[in-house]
Amino acid sequence: MANHNDFGKLAEDIAVEFLVKNGYRILCRNFRFQKAEIDIIAEKDQMIVIVEVKARSTDTFIMPHEAVTKTKIRSIVNAANHYLEEFKKNQEARFDIISVLPDEKGILSVEHMIDAFKSFDAN
Repeated sequence: MANHNDFGKLAEDIAVEFLVKNGYRILCRNFRFQKAEIDIIAEKDQMIVIVEVKARSTDTFIMPHEAVTKTKIRSIVNAANHYLEEFKKNQEARFDIISVLPDEKGILSVEHMIDAFKSFDAN
């Protein structure tokens, strides 16, 4: 496995730990539908939370959350709709992004953007 894949897995593990510490219940990791993948599906306060994890070893080029394109959003929403139907989930769903970046000392930090897709027009 390539180093960037290892870093991505580590970032997802950190995101799961962060969510659990903040009262989320993890329902599924790496849910796949067609060509789409949802990194984390969680639940909190009767809401289904679809989480896209983005990590970068540096913020030199773009911030991790800036890498979530309209095409990626459409893909995640499509996969989320399939998940909700397949598992008969009738709760409201929300789409979050968790960014994982090293600080100036190299310590990984987490930024949780709640309802992150709300500001995007995915059409």
